[in-house]
Amino acid sequence: MPAAWTAGAVELILIRHGESQGNVAATDATVSGAEVIAVPARDADVELSSTGREQVTALGRALAAVPESRQPDVVISSPYMRAYQTAEIAVETAGWPVPVRSDERLRDRELGILDMLTAFGVETRLPQEAERRRWLGKFYYRPPGGESWADVALRLRSVIGELNALGSGHRVMLVCHDAVVMLFRYILEGMSERELLDVAASTPVLNASMTRYVRPEGVGPWTLESFNVADHLMEQGVEVTEHAGDADVHPR
Repeated sequence: MPAAWTAGAVELILIRHGESQGNVAATDATVSGAEVIAVPARDADVELSSTGREQVTALGRALAAVPESRQPDVVISSPYMRAYQTAEIAVETAGWPVPVRSDERLRDRELGILDMLTAFGVETRLPQEAERRRWLGKFYYRPPGGESWADVALRLRSVIGELNALGSGHRVMLVCHDAVVMLFRYILEGMSERELLDVAASTPVLNASMTRYVRPEGVGPWTLESFNVADHLMEQGVEVTEHAGDADVHPR
């Protein structure tokens, strides 16, 4: 039986981090036609932007309205600064008495040789890699020194196995990254490569959005209750941002 189907947690909430300084720098670089993204720090240390902080504070206010009986008793974040800040600010604002733990398996995909390059920069500086990525598609393409989406899925499967070992009845919130949210969908819903890439190409995961799975009995398959919800931002007058990756994801 797949690990995702064994007895364990009854609710899983996936949060994408708020807008980061890296998101802003990447968008600015793409719009200006630059080859290199002027990121302010290494990927693991990039912090939230001012808009990102507003987003995750609004997220925390929305979470504060969750009845005590349905509040997560486990909160785990990617160790990357933008995600961990999101988790800490949201939990503190919500007033939840739960510590934030970190797990490196929830980190963003490692880009290796492509790190800090725009799509234009990859085409210009590494044309063979650009062609190899087009041929393999986003799911299986692994840049030198980096990871494919399939690699990320492998580490996430072990996370699911450990969440199941918590025992039935737990509600869990994971704070992570857009590709990680997509790959949890791939695993929990048993998607094919094409089904996953179709969703990835058409639906960017919004900053500070919520995706929710439920399994009331703690056994069997998960049910997707909601995906990529950012109503809490719009309702509080906070800017909604997507900062999506390349939509050209299918193999050719």
